Amino acid sequence: MMNSYNHPFHLVNYSPWPLTGAMGSMIFLLSMVKWFKESQFNFLIFFGLTIIILTMIQWWRDVTRESTFQGFHTYKVNMNMRWGMILFIVSEIFFFISFFWSFFHSSLSPNVELGSFWPPSNIMMFNPFQIPFLNTLILLISGISVTWAHHSILENKYKESFQATFLTIALGIYFTLIQAYEYKKAPFSIADSVFGSTFFVATGFHGLHVLIGTIFLITCMFRIYLNHFSINHHFGFEAASWYWHFVDVVWIFLFIFMYWWSK
Repeated sequence: MMNSYNHPFHLVNYSPWPLTGAMGSMIFLLSMVKWFKESQFNFLIFFGLTIIILTMIQWWRDVTRESTFQGFHTYKVNMNMRWGMILFIVSEIFFFISFFWSFFHSSLSPNVELGSFWPPSNIMMFNPFQIPFLNTLILLISGISVTWAHHSILENKYKESFQATFLTIALGIYFTLIQAYEYKKAPFSIADSVFGSTFFVATGFHGLHVLIGTIFLITCMFRIYLNHFSINHHFGFEAASWYWHFVDVVWIFLFIFMYWWSK
């Protein structure tokens, strides 16, 4: 049942999805810890991941209904969501700053245990102008294609927007596959001194953000296909594009310092 209010804000209805999402995340995290500790694959990982995926699908379905069909996302609500997304991206920036802080703390003044130089002894670093440079080009091109998709929505060119979003998704998946190949062929591991730890944690979390951004864009692509967006009402796609540009910028810093500068 829909209620009418004398204010422009959206008072959300009771929803089970925050609870199921938290439960799925808890099961997934505990099963991953068990896997790392016992070195034995735990099928509870699939159970937790299934709960998370089902929660995502149904929660985003509800938000899509509220914004597209029920008209709850007024101008005031849209402005609040924009500020919310901006603050979320700022928090993500500080998340990666912590990794760079650790990296520069260790690299600018290496301990004697590391041989007093950087990278530490016996660490064979990647050639930055092979796979890392290819991944940089892929993400830069994907930044261009997601901007093309956004401007196509602003010009009512939804077919072009769909094509550009599909291209961005394909580039994101290609980046992830190449990074997985790079990890497989890496001559060092996460256990190889502070260099291996900072490298794999920083680039790994960036890869996770690429996966999340790809899921965002896949959702937006289906919404473009279903004509959910208009010139004045497409914040879902705009938020996804902001997130994707943030991922691109973080990778440029990772490439410059963790690949090129560390060579």
